[in-house]
Amino acid sequence: MTQILLKVTAVIEDQPKNQTIQFDILLNWALFLKENNQFKDAKWDWGFTNTIIQLKDNKSFSIADAVMRKMIRSHANDPNNYLSAFLFPYAKNHLYTEFENGKPVGGRIDQVKLFLFLAFGVLLIACINYMNLSTAQSERRAREVGVRKALGSTRNSIAGQFLIESLLLSFLAMILAFALLELFLPYFNHLLNIHMVINYGSALTWVVLTGLILVSGLLAGSYPSLYLSSFTPIKVLKGSTSIGKSSLPIRKALVVLQFTFSICMIICAILIYNQIQYVRNKPLGFSKDNLIQIEKTGEFTNSGKTELFKQELLKAGVITSATEYSTGLTSGGDNSSNITWAGHDQNWLYSWNNRVAGYDFIETLGLKILAGRDFQRKFSSDTSSVLLNEAAVKSMELKNPVGKQFKKSGQLFTIIGVLQDYNYESAAYKTVPTITYLSNNTHQANRTILLRLNPAQNLTQSIQTINEWNKRLNPAYPSELTFINQELEDKLANEKLLSTLSNLFGGFAIFISCLGLLGLALYMAEQRSKEISIRKVLGADLRNILILLNKDFLILVILSNLIACPLAYIISYKWLQQFDYRIELTIWPMLMTIGLSLLIAVFTVSLQSFKVAKANPINALKYE
Repeated sequence: MTQILLKVTAVIEDQPKNQTIQFDILLNWALFLKENNQFKDAKWDWGFTNTIIQLKDNKSFSIADAVMRKMIRSHANDPNNYLSAFLFPYAKNHLYTEFENGKPVGGRIDQVKLFLFLAFGVLLIACINYMNLSTAQSERRAREVGVRKALGSTRNSIAGQFLIESLLLSFLAMILAFALLELFLPYFNHLLNIHMVINYGSALTWVVLTGLILVSGLLAGSYPSLYLSSFTPIKVLKGSTSIGKSSLPIRKALVVLQFTFSICMIICAILIYNQIQYVRNKPLGFSKDNLIQIEKTGEFTNSGKTELFKQELLKAGVITSATEYSTGLTSGGDNSSNITWAGHDQNWLYSWNNRVAGYDFIETLGLKILAGRDFQRKFSSDTSSVLLNEAAVKSMELKNPVGKQFKKSGQLFTIIGVLQDYNYESAAYKTVPTITYLSNNTHQANRTILLRLNPAQNLTQSIQTINEWNKRLNPAYPSELTFINQELEDKLANEKLLSTLSNLFGGFAIFISCLGLLGLALYMAEQRSKEISIRKVLGADLRNILILLNKDFLILVILSNLIACPLAYIISYKWLQQFDYRIELTIWPMLMTIGLSLLIAVFTVSLQSFKVAKANPINALKYE
């Protein structure tokens, strides 16, 4: 390979970790074309690369988009190519990754919205707890309110005091949250394999935090301030015992609300985990283990050096087979629609994935061939031969496809084999129609070497041998080996992130809900202490008293389950629709969650109920 002398003209600051496009070096496009001759005569409708355009005015975006679509269509090389290009704002490129007819329909933004919703839900549960605990302690502050009103305080001033208390607690909670954030953020980043930092110098950060303090403080303190400030002085100063009873139905409703949210989150977290495990364990149609890839760079762009590299590794017993591939096996590649064959419907729009492979393709990937054969060196005609997968055969509606022919950009190709569908991008989605060509019979060249490691050899030794031969034959380019099974695992990164955060949020939600339940149990136990003492004097045993105290709370939790289960089913069903291959929604996750929620509720309430039930009746009745 000819060496080219390059000149460094600038040093660019490292890109943020969350930036979509990462690079170590930027090269001139002319240099790319010099090293990739096949793209020099690229047509307008090939679509093999993205183009970044700087508009003079963002207001002209729609006009520029329409002009560009029309321009590319008018210069299209093949009238049968139905693919269309469109403009999309670069600033949205990271969050919006899914499109239909040139319009964004989702992507990472869906996860952002989901996590915001979950965070708001946990915050709402915390606010509900504050409401419950504040109103549950109403009897202790009733006399204070009565005295203040008797001395001339208005209801508005008393309500304002309680709101200020709530805002102050919210502010203190925010300070504590920052301390915990700085403590746990490194562990959180490591857990999720991300690099997130808090920008304390951003005005937007402080505006959002101030808004959170105000919203959470006002939300949490709204009902207690209105309720506590409504006490009538003459009643509370006379020692009325009915205080708090009027707010009990509302507190029960709040408990139902927070448990509904928590149970719903737990069910969804279980189903997300099950879906990830299903996709991870689903057969791919090829053997992903012991399969690695290395990029064809430097000397390996020379086919002779690549062949020598493969032969030496075979002689050393490091690999059992090897082939070449147009791109990374799990990466997206070229696609087209400019394919015609006898009997195809002119009105139906086809889209095909194009892949280019070398010899020993089927053996290296461990594919199953349903009809025909693989590319073979002894057949010179294979330079115009192709392999189809099942999805392509079904789309073309071909019977006995081996030997049939079709045209691509005017060039005639013969089908020599049909492969069983294999998922090379993600096991969660259906295999798209794919046509595999032999190297050098299309404009697309092979850019990857796929190696099937010998399982009988030590893995560390095999990698070392590959690196040594790479250093001998391609010394200017250190080898970067990629394991295909790890690549496929990385494809599930978003789903695994969703599962992890759902578990975290669900755990927080159920923990906070239990605190609220414990507070309400404490209040009700105090309210019924005399009743319990009388029952014990009359002969009630510990078991009967515990059943009495737990019964009301279990009814609330059961009601929460009745609301949460259908809600979780609807949410999970809609989430699963994005996958072509998905688990069936069964009743078992819901039954597990119902049992877990009831167990948690019984344990939480019994902590307080047991204390009250074991208390000496004399302590509660000695003043009667």
